[in-house]
Amino acid sequence: MSDDAVQLSIIIPVLNEADSLDQSLARLFNLRWVLDDCEVILCDGGSQDDSLEIARRYPCRIVCSARGRATQMNQGAAVARGRHLLFLHADSILPHNLDRLFPGDARWGHFRLRLDNAALVYRMIEFAINLRSRVTRVAGGDQGLFFARDFFHGLGAFPAIPLMEDIAICKKARRKARPEIIEAAMHSSSRRWQNNGVVKTILLMWSLRLAYWLGVDPARLHRLYYPQRG
Repeated sequence: MSDDAVQLSIIIPVLNEADSLDQSLARLFNLRWVLDDCEVILCDGGSQDDSLEIARRYPCRIVCSARGRATQMNQGAAVARGRHLLFLHADSILPHNLDRLFPGDARWGHFRLRLDNAALVYRMIEFAINLRSRVTRVAGGDQGLFFARDFFHGLGAFPAIPLMEDIAICKKARRKARPEIIEAAMHSSSRRWQNNGVVKTILLMWSLRLAYWLGVDPARLHRLYYPQRG
């Protein structure tokens, strides 16, 4: 595929995602538009499991980089050829009719979030997240952030911080343009709420956002969010 033919570069940061990656890539490459008009760039941050072996089974470009979501996504964006860049979590699912939904003239935007657990409490979480995103024009990475490639590089890419890089770039982007919201749902994993408890996770996430807004160092916030990584 020539550079001019690539409409969308789908950039997936990966670190030890073998449990879900095979299913995610299979689902992604089942979308005709992805095969015909998109490129998929998998950015590995040093996985120690079978993530790379799984990725090599699919027609995606593999980029290796230093660990860190922002670093990995920026590395993928640096080699991307698409007119737009879509940053996708490894366990997120795109709408099946994305080719008819994607706003080709948008400068940036995101999807409406749908969590993959059927319990009522997750509908409430989704509602709160989607409402907050509309009001603040700030979305999280699990909502599928996308940017026109030139617009993204004009923002200076994701800031090199270990946490809240999605919040930081949205705050830059909203000063230049309103986000386009794709109403078809981006299905994302509810595992962090399930693993850590709904109430505890909500309180932690809101506390981290408040601390970031108050100027707390993102490296300190990262240690709070990922205590097992030190």
